[in-house]
Amino acid sequence: MQGILAGILTSVDVIGLYVLIPNIRYRLLLSVWTAALHMLFPLLGFELGNYLVRFLLEWGQWISSILLFCIGLHLLLFSHKNEKITISPVLLAVTASLDTFSVSVSFGMLNLEKTIFIISAGISALICSYGALVIARRSQVFFGKNIQIIAGIVFIIMSMLAIQQ
Repeated sequence: MQGILAGILTSVDVIGLYVLIPNIRYRLLLSVWTAALHMLFPLLGFELGNYLVRFLLEWGQWISSILLFCIGLHLLLFSHKNEKITISPVLLAVTASLDTFSVSVSFGMLNLEKTIFIISAGISALICSYGALVIARRSQVFFGKNIQIIAGIVFIIMSMLAIQQ
């Protein structure tokens, strides 16, 4: 039961990220990528955690912060243009999933059941990311182009907060 709950909790952060991005052409593809990475990164975390724990503890928040900042800046710079912005689904999925690696190192130390946790994280990430992307698409009707500006500012703020932690 702990593994299932841990997998769900690990995936919930995707909602906060994806609900702010309305212009995703391939929502299902992005959701599948996110789910796959939410399974791959924890697997790597369990298996390679002892070797890479120092690197990620030192640089993980910086990498995540830089990626969030760049996505936020990209959204802000292109918010005034009439064309839709395209951000690579792979980059978004990596940004949303990178933190699962370091989290899984902790769960590995707690001796959680690896398979149950990884499957739970993948299924939860798929459901959360696709649901958030559908909500984002529908919210664009209400907020229009302002959602890009809001999303850009939120990502930049998230990147700054990630650095401070």
